[in-house]
Amino acid sequence: MMENRFEPGDIVQHFKREMLSEEERATGKYTYEIIGVALHTETREPMMVYRALYDDGGMFARPLEMFLNEVDCAKYPDVKQHYRFEKI
Repeated sequence: MMENRFEPGDIVQHFKREMLSEEERATGKYTYEIIGVALHTETREPMMVYRALYDDGGMFARPLEMFLNEVDCAKYPDVKQHYRFEKI
């Protein structure tokens, strides 16, 4: 399993939060609480489970490798955040 730099309870933000207006940021959009890492039942792929801290507080799962990826600087050249998700 790849190294996971997050612990359950950590609060993180998605890099797209940088692109929001101050009003949108005030809603907590693109902020999440880490629940933990689960294994996909069929493939055994590690999946990060996390809960939105905005809107309806939906739960999400994303492959851990994708969750820990760096931001694509070619696609998002003006983004300052280095990784897709970072602690705040």
